[in-house]
Amino acid sequence: MFFASDNWAGAHPLIAESLTRAAGGHAAAYGTSDLDQRVEQRFAEIFQHEVAVFFVGTGTAANSLALASVLRPGGVAFCHSEAHVIADECGAPEFMTGSARLVAVEGPNGKLDPAALKTAVGRFPSDAVHQGRAMAITLTQATEMGTVYGLDEIETIASIAQNSNLPLHMDGARFANALVALDTSPAEMTWKRGVDILSFGGTKNGCWCAEAILFFKPELAAEMPFIRKRSAQLFSKTRFISAQLEAYFEGGLWLDLARNANRNADRLRTGIAAAPKGRIAWATQSNEVFAVIDKQAADQATEKGARFYEWPQPKELPGLTKEGETLIRLVTSFSTTEAEVEDFLALLA
Repeated sequence: MFFASDNWAGAHPLIAESLTRAAGGHAAAYGTSDLDQRVEQRFAEIFQHEVAVFFVGTGTAANSLALASVLRPGGVAFCHSEAHVIADECGAPEFMTGSARLVAVEGPNGKLDPAALKTAVGRFPSDAVHQGRAMAITLTQATEMGTVYGLDEIETIASIAQNSNLPLHMDGARFANALVALDTSPAEMTWKRGVDILSFGGTKNGCWCAEAILFFKPELAAEMPFIRKRSAQLFSKTRFISAQLEAYFEGGLWLDLARNANRNADRLRTGIAAAPKGRIAWATQSNEVFAVIDKQAADQATEKGARFYEWPQPKELPGLTKEGETLIRLVTSFSTTEAEVEDFLALLA
């Protein structure tokens, strides 16, 4: 019963096999092998658009370098107050950009509120030499609260970015989970809605260590080769990232893995809503489930092998728990089974 994080899950067997195949022989280094180029072309096919692709090893690197690529002196980037870039990356975006600041914007359900975002951006005009100037907007899809931006919501945020001449970045650590939740295409959820740069995550969805930064406007990527090298993210044997992604995309595996995670999250949501010792804390659509459960039941579940995290209450939801209760986060993965879900729900019954 492993629900602590999708980072706890291993690699899918087909991805592991692809790594093994890539381990033999010789291939050109630093992203110039035939395999690297095939995967770059595959990205263009999947997104139905020309893309500049830069492979990196972690989601933190992807987000930080994406923002570094659009840095302006005195630059300020805007994100939700619960976003991973500002809450869980140990200041890496500020460090790896060299000088950028992150400004937190509130909004319900882990999503940027358009009115609040517009106000925040307006405080940093391009000629604000003392305050600094706006340089980018970044949104998280799926969000850290397990919710998913709808296509219209993405487009609304993109229009704010465009009106202020700012690039829009999407943190897609759980990109596939959001995509299948919306039942849409990669193109529709990104560049067709105004996204300029995407941090494409595979690690949380069955890869071993595979992330990529995609630029839908290749001119924005002019400095990225140097930024990536300077940040120690240009792997000499990039083919081992590409090998994972080639298997990840083959036959739509990446979408099947995300569907399994989301399907089991749906089972958890349904079961917890009916459980006598628990209730859903708020509605989610991806592979993250937040629940309020009896503290004693949580302790007993842990004793019996269930793994999950107790979670801090969001500022927007004060009084969510009562005495004797706790808020927990449950995350399903590509390897989660229906039996695991049923075993956990039995503990709440």
